[in-house]
Amino acid sequence: MYQRAVLINLPKAQTIDIEFENVSYKVRNGFRKEKKSILKGVSGCFKSGELTAIMGPSGAGKSTLLNVLTGFHDYNIKGTIEYTSEHNKQGWNTYRKAACYIQQDDQLHSLFTTIESMTMAANLKIGCSLNDKAKQMLIDDILVTLDLTKTKETRCDRLSGGQRKRLSIALELIDNPPIMFLDEPTTGLDSSSTLQCIAMLRNLANDGRTIVCTIHQPSAAIYEMFDHIYLLADGYCMYQGAPSNTINYFSNLGLNCPKYHNPADYMIEVVSKEYGNFNKQLAAIAASGSRCWRTSLFVKTQIYVNGIPSKSSINDNCKKATVIINQPSEITRFWILLNRCIVELYRDWTVTHLKVVLHFLVAVILGLVFVDAGSDGSKTINNVSFLLITVIYLCYTSMMPAVLRFPTELPILKKEKFNNWYLLRTYYAAFLTANIPVQMIFAVVYSSVSYFMSSQPLDLYRFLMFLIVTILTTVIAESFGLLIGTMVSPVNGTFIGAISTAVFLIFAGFLVFLRHMPKIMYYISYMSYLRYALEALVQAIYGYNREKLPCPSEVDYCHYRSPSSILNELSMADAKFWIDIIILLGYFVILRVIGYCTLKRKLSSNL
Repeated sequence: MYQRAVLINLPKAQTIDIEFENVSYKVRNGFRKEKKSILKGVSGCFKSGELTAIMGPSGAGKSTLLNVLTGFHDYNIKGTIEYTSEHNKQGWNTYRKAACYIQQDDQLHSLFTTIESMTMAANLKIGCSLNDKAKQMLIDDILVTLDLTKTKETRCDRLSGGQRKRLSIALELIDNPPIMFLDEPTTGLDSSSTLQCIAMLRNLANDGRTIVCTIHQPSAAIYEMFDHIYLLADGYCMYQGAPSNTINYFSNLGLNCPKYHNPADYMIEVVSKEYGNFNKQLAAIAASGSRCWRTSLFVKTQIYVNGIPSKSSINDNCKKATVIINQPSEITRFWILLNRCIVELYRDWTVTHLKVVLHFLVAVILGLVFVDAGSDGSKTINNVSFLLITVIYLCYTSMMPAVLRFPTELPILKKEKFNNWYLLRTYYAAFLTANIPVQMIFAVVYSSVSYFMSSQPLDLYRFLMFLIVTILTTVIAESFGLLIGTMVSPVNGTFIGAISTAVFLIFAGFLVFLRHMPKIMYYISYMSYLRYALEALVQAIYGYNREKLPCPSEVDYCHYRSPSSILNELSMADAKFWIDIIILLGYFVILRVIGYCTLKRKLSSNL
């Protein structure tokens, strides 16, 4: 297993260089159209101990190159990409776990504080390799280095843009990655915060890390802080070298930067053809140069392979103990993620507290509207309406929030999964384990109030049957919503969710009785889980040889006072309650499995 050497108090990182040659990348430009070339045979070398900036005008291929080097794009790629440590030269798969990718948008859990976020990241990344005290020391050192100590108890949604950016970097520094990729780390920051951010990255690179970031048009002061510049335009490399060489390099080609002009701006203007088209000439000169003539700026630290120290030298300035990090097992990560999900659900009052109150209030309203419906022989049809409204209400209120759940979580999930915090199946299992009991509580609150206020049978067995159906309806509807959310956009998902609920309702067996449906529609109704839910509720209330209901004295005739009559009318006399429950359980399992597959596919398509 590939392991990292970590020194407590912001350790010296392993040193890994990135070399790539003749890398090309194409994407399909529309259906049945020719593929469009984004990268066109670019080559280069990013050294450890250096802060490298990938620059270029919009559409030059900066983010694409970063995505290719990180492995976000791993298809339609030609060329070679190698990661070289002191004694080894390997492909991306070997060193993928040694790198992290910090994207342009800071994806943080808004309900947690800085210290909570750091602690969870430490538990997920390094587990029990350090004891709690050592782990806290490591966290404190990182926060001090990144100037985040004052924000330890501040929730992530209340951090400034610069603080959020630094926290995103701090989270990935926990397990000391030797390679760090950042996409537009200065976006949205003011000049002061931008300067602090780049200065911080420069300091991290000085510890031996290979840090590569994209940046659009930095100021002259920011530009000079980089160690290496890689200029892209039209999918070609136009320049790679030190910022201090930029002016001389272009002047040798007859392109003289005006005095007091920002070299970064001038370089972008040149490749944007504001002074004429010199791009072919620049690309040819850049392609003919050596891509790895530079030496690393950092003296290499101890490297561990499979727990055995290599013969590389240790930095003389480093006197602290080295700790071997063994990543925690997925079982351990499951419990950490489960705890995180539970805390998140508890703190998000709109998802839990408010929903419990609304379920209670709706149950009271329905109980008042359908008062005595369950015990009055003249209100049998009204009571079946109550049962239908129950499944529809629980279906809709569980499905629609679920449609929006994964689309909002997807950016965070994508970042954490790609940076090897955990496996997708571990997250999915923790999410289900934490969420299902909450859905069960919603169903219990609603059922306990509405069942007795509407005067349903005072029979514990029937109440438990009623409760089982409402719980299954709730979790199935949520599963269906999660499935929709992993397949389409939130806007389309809400539309599809509403339409599908209406379709399921039509085939439930009450708005149109099953025996009144055309034969083909009757067979289609077997696909509606609302049919089985309503059928099970009707059996719970009127099945199992329930005695005749009393008919009020002021009513001349109660046609459906006999439970068997309503069962026959609804074509549910032969239905079996436990068969319906088994089918509903099958729906739940199938939808959850398909939801996992679509979520995995969604993540893959976004990477």
